[in-house]
Amino acid sequence: MPIKILAENKKAFFNYQILETFEAGIVLKGHEVKAALNGKINITGAYVTITKNEVFLINATIGPYQSANLTTSFEPTRSRKLLLNRKEINYLTQLLSQKGLTLIPLKVYIKPASKKNLIKLEFGLAKGKRLFDKRETIKKRDIEKKIRQVKLSE
Repeated sequence: MPIKILAENKKAFFNYQILETFEAGIVLKGHEVKAALNGKINITGAYVTITKNEVFLINATIGPYQSANLTTSFEPTRSRKLLLNRKEINYLTQLLSQKGLTLIPLKVYIKPASKKNLIKLEFGLAKGKRLFDKRETIKKRDIEKKIRQVKLSE
């Protein structure tokens, strides 16, 4: 069974240089799982942080599953805990001590397991790009596009 991508942060690859990627499970409530499966999840502008040896996804938006059944305690942008083992958390903490590095969510997807479909988050250790780096990325993309157009026209 192939992996189904629920949300993707396309701007992350433009604004950041991704050095390394990691995978973690997300702790979600029942209605959040249903909403995420329906594609009502947005990770653009979200980030991952480590607080007291626990990893959290901050500022990710999961919309309501059904607007008619909203509870009063519904928070679409609440912090959600990520499931990593202690060794990975210590490794990330050590990496984040370096200046200029941050953790950015890249995509949320369903990973088929034995009997359950598990919702996972792929996040990356990232370093911010400067303006001239972004311009280079745009130039490369334009050149590749023109090359493809020439090949198709021949």
